[in-house]
Amino acid sequence: MIATVQTKYAFGVTAGVSGSVHYLDEQTIVYPVGANCVLYNVDQKSQKLIQCSSSGAGITALAVSPNKRYAAVAEKGEKPLVTIYDLSSLRKRKTLTYSESQAQDFTSLAFSPDSKYLITQGGRPDWTLVYWGWEKSKLMATFKTSNQQNNVVHQVSFNPQDNTQICVVGDGIFKLLRYNEGSLKQFAFQKTEPLNYLCHAWVSEDRLLLGAESGKVQLYEVGDLKHEYDIFLEKKQTSKQGSRVNSRASSRLGSRPTSQQQTEKGKEVIIREVVRVDAIVTYSKGFICSGGSGMLHLFDKTGDDKTMYKETKKVVISTDPTNLLTSNAQPTAHNILSLAVSSSEENVICATSSQQLFNLAVSTADLGKAGNGATFDYLSQSFHHGPITGMDTCTRKPIVATCSLDKSVRIWNYENSSLEIYREFQEEAYSVALHPSGLFVLVGFSEKLRLLNILIDDIRVFKEIAIRGCRECAFSNGGHLFAAVSTNLIQLFSTYTFENIGNLKGHNGKVRCLVWSHDDTTITSCSMDGAIYEWNVLGCRREKECVLKTCAYTSISLSPDLRSTFAVGTDHTLKEIILAEANIVRQVNSGDVVLTQVCMSRSGRMMFAGTSTGMIQAVRVPLTDSGDHQDYSAHSGAVSKIKMSYDDQYLFSAGDDGSLIIFRAQDKDARGLKRDRDVTYAEEILITKSDLEEKNAQISELKNRADELKMENKYQLRLKDMSHAEKLKEISEGFMNEIEDLKSRQENLSMEKEKDAVKHEDDMHATIEKHGRELQEIENSNNQKLMAEYEKYQELQARSQKLQEDYERQLGDMAESKETALADLTEFYRGKLEEMELTLQQMQDQQVEKQRENDETQRQIEEDTDREILELKNRYERQLRQEKEDNMKLKGDAGIMKKKVSSLQNDIEEHKADISRLQGEVKKRDSIINSLKNDIDGLKKEIQERDDTIQDKEKRIYDLKKKNQELEKFKFVLDYKIKELKRQMEPRENEIKEMKEQIRKMEAELEESSRDNKALCLAIENHELKLKATTKEMYQERQQVHNLKVEIQGFKANLHNTTRFIQEPKQLKEAMKDMYKKYLRDYDQSSQAEHAAETDTQAEYVRQREHLEKSVASLRKKLAKDTEIHRADNIRVMQENVVLLKEINDLRKELKVSRTQIHDLEAQLNVARKNGFDELHHSTGAVRSNTKLTGLGKIEPTDNSRLIEMQKTEISKLRNRIRELDITTRRPQSGEKLPPVQQPMTVTQ
Repeated sequence: MIATVQTKYAFGVTAGVSGSVHYLDEQTIVYPVGANCVLYNVDQKSQKLIQCSSSGAGITALAVSPNKRYAAVAEKGEKPLVTIYDLSSLRKRKTLTYSESQAQDFTSLAFSPDSKYLITQGGRPDWTLVYWGWEKSKLMATFKTSNQQNNVVHQVSFNPQDNTQICVVGDGIFKLLRYNEGSLKQFAFQKTEPLNYLCHAWVSEDRLLLGAESGKVQLYEVGDLKHEYDIFLEKKQTSKQGSRVNSRASSRLGSRPTSQQQTEKGKEVIIREVVRVDAIVTYSKGFICSGGSGMLHLFDKTGDDKTMYKETKKVVISTDPTNLLTSNAQPTAHNILSLAVSSSEENVICATSSQQLFNLAVSTADLGKAGNGATFDYLSQSFHHGPITGMDTCTRKPIVATCSLDKSVRIWNYENSSLEIYREFQEEAYSVALHPSGLFVLVGFSEKLRLLNILIDDIRVFKEIAIRGCRECAFSNGGHLFAAVSTNLIQLFSTYTFENIGNLKGHNGKVRCLVWSHDDTTITSCSMDGAIYEWNVLGCRREKECVLKTCAYTSISLSPDLRSTFAVGTDHTLKEIILAEANIVRQVNSGDVVLTQVCMSRSGRMMFAGTSTGMIQAVRVPLTDSGDHQDYSAHSGAVSKIKMSYDDQYLFSAGDDGSLIIFRAQDKDARGLKRDRDVTYAEEILITKSDLEEKNAQISELKNRADELKMENKYQLRLKDMSHAEKLKEISEGFMNEIEDLKSRQENLSMEKEKDAVKHEDDMHATIEKHGRELQEIENSNNQKLMAEYEKYQELQARSQKLQEDYERQLGDMAESKETALADLTEFYRGKLEEMELTLQQMQDQQVEKQRENDETQRQIEEDTDREILELKNRYERQLRQEKEDNMKLKGDAGIMKKKVSSLQNDIEEHKADISRLQGEVKKRDSIINSLKNDIDGLKKEIQERDDTIQDKEKRIYDLKKKNQELEKFKFVLDYKIKELKRQMEPRENEIKEMKEQIRKMEAELEESSRDNKALCLAIENHELKLKATTKEMYQERQQVHNLKVEIQGFKANLHNTTRFIQEPKQLKEAMKDMYKKYLRDYDQSSQAEHAAETDTQAEYVRQREHLEKSVASLRKKLAKDTEIHRADNIRVMQENVVLLKEINDLRKELKVSRTQIHDLEAQLNVARKNGFDELHHSTGAVRSNTKLTGLGKIEPTDNSRLIEMQKTEISKLRNRIRELDITTRRPQSGEKLPPVQQPMTVTQ
């Protein structure tokens, strides 16, 4: 089954998003968290979430329409897209993407004042601004907004009064654009030196405020600079030089430029530090801009046309010093990046670079001088502003503990969705573990591991353990033990005595996850070296293991029965492992994403995995080979930790983007694990004795103060009751007098009303008669005008009919002339038609896809429209009932008068409607006449254009015919040349075939020579092998000689030792016997046989060696002789080939000349048959003089046949000669290459 999750709450805010905070109404604020958009209600402290990013790439820009109905969200990726959401239904309305851009993100978005258009500013490298009609997904226009240096563009916006006017600012960029006729064009060019503008805001239709990086706020009016305001911070510095401050003082304040104030008070000099203006917003009293670290500058209108605005207040975000654990801890820098003002202009919301949201009450700021009475408050609570590195939950309380690289530890309550307590430290926190009771938290810092007590309003250090850089720690389920990791070593401690009860050694890489078993008897760990170990806690030994070197594991989770272990790592797979068998049972591939975390519920019915793209995957349980899962968007960075609550009702996800997201988890049947009603969360808290005594003293003091206030309030209430009774008596008497006066006035008004009614009736009759006369006069005049216009219309219609007949006749004549041209063009366009049909098919497929999307969009729109209609219907029905009740009350007093007035008003309205209808008909007739005139002009222009087109086509046809004739001439010449070339190619092809046959035979001879060489090589290898065997036998003989020498030395030593018994014969005899037994007994038995075998072996070896040496010498002589013979044959054959090729080339030249002469003579004969012998005589003489033939003399017409016979005889002789030469040519006997067959020849065309 696949579990389902529903987002409950999201803690955090995404930094770096353009326009990251907006007001929907006085209570609702929109801002991004991870890959979601949050609608936060300030009063109810509740959230609604829109899951925006489906790819996990992240949000780059956010915009809300002026009518507060839609939100546009830009997401980065290979093809960035903008999605528009309906904020009432939280559904997707449109998705826009610009495929022609190479940018991977959008840097800014803005809606038009009427919310019908949207502009999107693309990022690097092309910085394209796109103007959209987003309701129809229509691209209206594009514009390249960057400058020649391709600098960054920071913000774009619409003029609040004009849909067609756009402002663009960036680094050295300030452009005003206007949309006109499908394109964007720049106007009102900047006349001053551009700055690095970071933000801007519209003051009015033609005035703009621009904030720059150099601390300038410039006021422009249609491109002209009107005024400039400096934004700076004032700092005091003590001067050591008396009246002048050293210029290097500014360098100690930072890299920003500074300026000194000339006035000096004592030894202090005020230094002004220039700051960036990252955000600016306007309101009715002036404008507000950011400047410096967490500072807002408020400017009010002065009424002076020259200066316009004056800075009145500065408000700074102050850090709460109570949350800094040590005095050395640095406060967080809150640089304000985005501002939003509520519709009532009472509050300002600030989004900072530290991923916090602050609220400033502008009304409070107005009360205090220079902002002294105004303070920033967190919008909801403070968030992490760095990657979250650790997260844990507990059993007894509904809390979650997180730690981050922002050096803070925070405790969150997931039932009421609030931050209970947090503390900032001096060191970065890497890991966190909550005690099951929820009263203690274990935090791993860069220097030490600390156990902290969670008090009622503080987090205090209780114990420090010397473990540096602890990346993982975990309490046991019983809470009596905890485990901490130091690189690759796991240490076990007692929670109450802090005694190190054991060390678990075995990992070679850094340990990345620890999981205790349900009974706390074992710990399962995984590390970056691809090892997963199960440790016995009592014996501190390793019991089970599974190692996979190719995967660096990052997280593991255990099944409820502890049989299976689920692990994820860097190899893009989710593995189910049985450690008892050291076997990977199943692997599920996650595709392109890396799984960073895995978590299984205590019930075993749900499993979740976190990815490197910030998505949460609900995985089917049990695992399948297909790896079925459901994706949910969560974070804009990688998921660093995921956990489930003890009752499996909530899923917690923490990411590198600093956000914490809480989900409600349900299994396939939409059933969460119901918590036992008898078991409730613990309400106990920790408090120190001193704090308790101090609070008790405060309570007693406050009680005494409350009693005093009660007595004082009672006395004051008694005095107020007496004064109120007297005032009530006076007021009652005054009201009675006023009632009497009102009654008399009412009677007088009634009488005046009756008189006015009679007068009004008389006036109404007179007005009706007057209006009737005027209406009759208007009808008469309008009838006359209509008749005149109708006559004109008839005349124009007749003229139009006549022109139509003329045009039809002319068009008929033109159609006949065009038929010939169209016939030529039909074939040309037929090919194009086929291409267009293919394109049309593709477009139809796209249209089907678009139609499907359109149907889905239409369905959603219809649903939204039906819902809105129902709401309007209910509202108006309520209003109608209320109005009916009011009307029933009023009918009794003014019924008759109302009927008369209403009847007269209806008559007047009917007359006015008739007049307006007649005027509309007149205007309609005029428009019809104008349209007919325009149609006539258009037809004339069309006829003129078609005449020009026909002339161009006829001219083109004439040119094509002329070109066709020239091409036919070229074709005839080329055909003739092709035939000649074919006749010349035939003998060459025959020669090529003969030479190929010759090459084939030579290759056969070469192969035979190669085989001989291979046989010789094999013989040489055999001799070398025999030589190696002989060498080996020689080494053996040398080893035997060495052994005999060693034995002789031993014999000499024994013999020398025997000389000691030279005076004792018996002992001497025994020693000699021992030596005989040791050295000579075995030798006597085998020496004779060995000697005979050795003699035969040496004789055979000498004989074989002499035979082989003789064979080698004879083979070498034979090889040298054969080589010399082959070389001589090759030289001789090469020389003969050169001579023969030269003769062949000479014969070919003669043959070519003869063929040319024969061809010329045959051509002359053909001409002679047609034109007579005189012309032949003349042409034959010309050919003879050109070719310079010798020995033929002057040819008469009667000698033509004899000349042809002589040429044929000569050709046959030459062919026989070539054939004889080919037959008598000997083939070469070696594999050497021959010179080229074809010599350079000249070809006569």
